[in-house]
Amino acid sequence: MAGLIILGVVAVLVLIVLFSSFFTVEQQTAAVVERFGKFQRVARSGLNFKVPIIDRVAGRINLRVQQLDVNVETKTLDNVFVHTIVAVQYMVIPEQVYDAFYRLDQPTVQITAYVFDTVRARVPKMELDDVFERKDEVAIAVKQELLGEMGEFGYQIVQALVTDIDPDKKVKESMNEINAAKRLREAAQERGEADKILKVKAAEAEAESKALQGQGIANQRRAIIDGLRESVDQFAQSISGTTPESIMQLVLMTQHYDTVKEIGASSRANTIFVPYSPGGMADLAAQMRDALIGANAATQNADLDAMRDS
Repeated sequence: MAGLIILGVVAVLVLIVLFSSFFTVEQQTAAVVERFGKFQRVARSGLNFKVPIIDRVAGRINLRVQQLDVNVETKTLDNVFVHTIVAVQYMVIPEQVYDAFYRLDQPTVQITAYVFDTVRARVPKMELDDVFERKDEVAIAVKQELLGEMGEFGYQIVQALVTDIDPDKKVKESMNEINAAKRLREAAQERGEADKILKVKAAEAEAESKALQGQGIANQRRAIIDGLRESVDQFAQSISGTTPESIMQLVLMTQHYDTVKEIGASSRANTIFVPYSPGGMADLAAQMRDALIGANAATQNADLDAMRDS
């Protein structure tokens, strides 16, 4: 009975040792196997075997692309302190797992130190505006520095990016005020140009309106003179022995009374004072006659000038 128990214990131990001889490695991961503390080999992804008790898995290394964000505070050429965030994307070179595992204790610390050194060597030579415009130069410099240094330790630098540039709060407020003042000045200039255009257009419209108004008045007067001439001619043909002067006086008096009638009908005034004495009527007729004769002469002269021009 005791022999069976011992045999069972031995069988269990054998099974434990046998199962402990196998181990798995995940995809995009490498395992470092040591034998009595000395590097033996690199185990790749999948099912792997190691000698029980003698070999052990010392550690595993991630072969995926990883990212490290480094926040660097530095000063620009124009004495502005800025926080520059640099994102470094790196990975372990599969063929150099040994160097990556044994030669560097804390790779992120070394990468951070190189980023600090490069950024603080570049940014102080630039003004703040240049840092924003030439941030790609800073990123390229960081990548070139890390490629030369980290490659020896089995790390590949995939990319380095300057993801953020954050100046001091007071500096940002000043920059915003400068931009706001610039835009307000541009808006004022645009409003001034718009007001100028409106005033010019209004002046042109007023000038054109006055020109058309004068032309309308001239046409109206010409039509009145033509109508009076036609009335005088018809009156002379209907009644023989009448002179043009008497006909004009009659027409003028008729127009005068029509005007007085319209004023009395449309005006708010109830009383109109008109000199209707014989002498006053004679003066009124003479004044109206002289005005119409002068207008007629001016019209005739204008017609003669037009005929000469044509």
